[in-house]
Amino acid sequence: MSHPYGFILHAHTRPEKADAFEALFRAYVEPSRAEPGCIEYHMLRDARDPTLFIFFEVWQSRAHLEVHSNLPHMRRFHEERMEYLRRDFEIREIEMLSPSRAQS
Repeated sequence: MSHPYGFILHAHTRPEKADAFEALFRAYVEPSRAEPGCIEYHMLRDARDPTLFIFFEVWQSRAHLEVHSNLPHMRRFHEERMEYLRRDFEIREIEMLSPSRAQS
């Protein structure tokens, strides 16, 4: 059995692209949550730094995340991401020590 795969991603956007980045990804939140294997998908914006977006995602497995990451809109964004970002994503893999409410 595979274990849930989770991560926290920091996206440091260019100041002039922050609102466009937010609009783009707000539209992806609910469809991502509806994908098979999505346990948690949260988009957050730092209260002190409006150019910093944080994503908290948990998937049933790495394979489920790979399917998500290979969807056409996600591949397109990955290719164009540096138009929005000051530096590339900072990604921290996490180990789930408590169950998701979605799983309980």
